[in-house]
Amino acid sequence: MFTEKLQKALNDQITHELYSSYLYLSMAAHFEAANLPGFAHWMHAQADEEREHGMKFFEFIYDRGGRVKLQAIEQPPTEFGSPLQVFEQVLGHEQKVTSLINDLYALAQQEKDYPTQVMLHWFIDEQVEEEKNAAAIIELLKLAGESGPALLMADRQLGSRAGD
Repeated sequence: MFTEKLQKALNDQITHELYSSYLYLSMAAHFEAANLPGFAHWMHAQADEEREHGMKFFEFIYDRGGRVKLQAIEQPPTEFGSPLQVFEQVLGHEQKVTSLINDLYALAQQEKDYPTQVMLHWFIDEQVEEEKNAAAIIELLKLAGESGPALLMADRQLGSRAGD
């Protein structure tokens, strides 16, 4: 069982993960409107992955005898700018999520909740990967430029992302 403080923080994290899914879905819609189906596909896959992250927290809380209390999810933005600007926002968002995961880990340490610390190791590793992927796409987009054949090649490359 969790302390009340840790259970609330884990429930808050479900909301953050589901917001991330919603944000990436909004970005997918942005790319669909811009006729960049590869970028849209990447964002759809990312949205699915974030929903799965929320569900990991959901299931973990129940596995430990806790109670999930779902909260309202804030509306994400609908306008994002160029592909480079979008992925800069993705990186910033993932850095924020990393900070939230790190804060959760610190709380689990403070509360001496070892099972939660172990579970959070997976998320810590995942956030390293998320930030690395966003940074790599930013570098690709800096090389590709704002339009032209290189951007279309980047769109095709991102469209080949398998569902994670």
